[in-house]
Amino acid sequence: MDAIQQHMLDTYRAARLSEPAPPPPGRHDRAVLRDLYRHWLRHPPTRGPRDHSSPSSAPPGPSGA
Repeated sequence: MDAIQQHMLDTYRAARLSEPAPPPPGRHDRAVLRDLYRHWLRHPPTRGPRDHSSPSSAPPGPSGA
C-alpha cells in the first residue's frame, strides 16, 4: 500500500468516525528536511579515532574468514 492509498483509507475511517481528516502525505516534508539540516549544522557528524586493536575492525585474513 502506498502513501496515497493509506491516506484515502485514513480519510474514509475519519469520515466514518466523524473525526477530522488527516493531513495529506508530504505536507510537512520541507519542514522536516529543514529541521534535519539545521540539526546537522549544529551537530555535525564526527569521526573519532578508530581502535585498530579490536578483532572486529581487523581486515579479514587470506582465507576470507
